Parts: sequence; C-alpha cells; structure tokens
Amino acid sequence: MARRNGWAILVILLGVGMLAIPGATGFAKTSKSLAAHKHYASVGVIRAPQNLVLHSASALVEDQRTGECLVQKHAAAVVPIASITKLMTAMVVLDAQMNLQESLIIKSEDVDMLRHSRSRLPVGASITRKEALLLALMASENRAAHSLGRTYPGGIDAFVMAMNAKAQSLGLAETRFNDPTGLSSGNVSSARNLTRMVNAAYNYPLIREFTTREEAVIHSGRRTLAFHNTNRLIRSPRWQIGLSKTGFIDEAGRCLVMQARVAQRPVLIVLLDAQGKMTRFGDANRIKQWMEGPPPSRRTRKG
Repeated sequence: MARRNGWAILVILLGVGMLAIPGATGFAKTSKSLAAHKHYASVGVIRAPQNLVLHSASALVEDQRTGECLVQKHAAAVVPIASITKLMTAMVVLDAQMNLQESLIIKSEDVDMLRHSRSRLPVGASITRKEALLLALMASENRAAHSLGRTYPGGIDAFVMAMNAKAQSLGLAETRFNDPTGLSSGNVSSARNLTRMVNAAYNYPLIREFTTREEAVIHSGRRTLAFHNTNRLIRSPRWQIGLSKTGFIDEAGRCLVMQARVAQRPVLIVLLDAQGKMTRFGDANRIKQWMEGPPPSRRTRKG
C-alpha cells in the first residue's frame, strides 16, 4: 500500500513539473498569445499616455486607417459641439446635390437672434451656394450656414431632419442636431462619435478643400470681403492637415476636430470643451509632439 501511494505521489509531482515548463501542453498557446498581444501593443501605442497632458475636457485621437484608439479622455461624454455641426451641414448639402452655383440672398432669418454673434455678411448680400459652403466651413460663418439650411427643399425643419437621418445612417447614436449652425446647445455629440463624423466628412473632396483653405475673398455686390480660416494650425508648415473645423459657444467651450498626418500616419483628432482661445491648439501641438517623440539630441562639438 505504501509503495502504491508513493507511485501516485511521484506521478502527481511529475505532472506539476510538466505544467511548470513553458513549452508544455496548455501553456504554449497562452505564451504565444501573450507575445502577439505585446507585439501589437508595441506597434499600436506610440508612447505611454501618462506622458501626454491635455487640457480639453474631452479628447480622442484615432488611427484613421486601423481605427485604433491612441489617446482618449472622456471620449463617451455627450456634450454640445458648436460649429463642428457645420461638417454635417456640408455633408447634407452635398448629398442633396444642390446647385452650387445658385445665388443665395442673406435674409433677416439668417441673422443670429439667439447669441447675437457677429457676421460680415450683411442682410441682402448675394453669394453662391458654393461660397456659402466655403464660408461656413473655412470661416465658420453662421449666416452662410443658416442660408444653406433655409434654402434646402422643405426649409430648415427638413434640413435638420436630414442632418439627424445622416447621423443615424453613420451610426452616431450619441449625436443630435437642432440647427445647421451649431449655435444651439442642443447640437450634441461625443468625441468617439465625432471621429466617425470627421472620417465620413473626409470622403468629400470639397469639404477637405474648403476646411483647409487659408483664406478667401468674396465679391458681394459692390463689397469685397476677405475671410480667414478659424484654425490657426492651417497656416503652420509643421502640420499636414487634411480636414479641419473649429467651434465655440459658451456651453461647448472651444472645440477642434482635424484629420492630419502625424508621425507618418493619418489620424483623426477631436478636442472638445477647451477653456481659453489657445488651449485646443496647444493640445493639438502636444499630441503631435507626443506622437513624434522628443527631438534627437544634438552633440556639441568642442573646439
């Protein structure tokens, strides 16, 4: 009996020893899986997120090709998005294949009576639908954006319905629109939804062109008006920006979304609810520096 018990103990010990060997059955697959996971992590994560400090309340940086999330901060929070709305306005106008050369007259209905924001387009000004689209996207012109919605078949109500239908078709479950300008705080979304919206807008060549144009001159009647891009990074030679839109109302804070090429990869950047005029641009520059890494050290030659 003692001898039989001894053999049983020996068999158990040998079994435990086999399990402890890395190459033993039952551990080979796990070890391989872990190794593959570590390799994927090393490729996907450029630098530890702890090294990046962002001051925007919500943020998301995503690889446009793979959908991989590189940075996120309160990305699921549903918040007002201000003039980021105008990207959806542009998509709805272009989807409707409306005549871009048709003349639009700025009317009193286009004047912002909610926040009394300033506009350089006077009531009675005549611009083409294409020019209205350009000014709405590049200069965030509210009267231009409202005129686009007002002249849509069925008017503003039909236009807003089309905006929400487009959001639903893109799977933007956390996104709602009340108006085509973004002046309403009821225009809401999340950073994770906005990466999808920016990616969708990127498929429209005219949106890419208009949102990245530095400036434009519009001839309206006897007046010649010069407009500039609201994103100061567009003018920086350090940035390769393929799409851009800014936004601001009190409830939304200062917002910025972009498609850009950073560290040899196309990325979607969403920054929401930044306080201070320069914070969102500072956050974008911090993201760029974080992805590209510190500059190479320079050795000082003596003599």
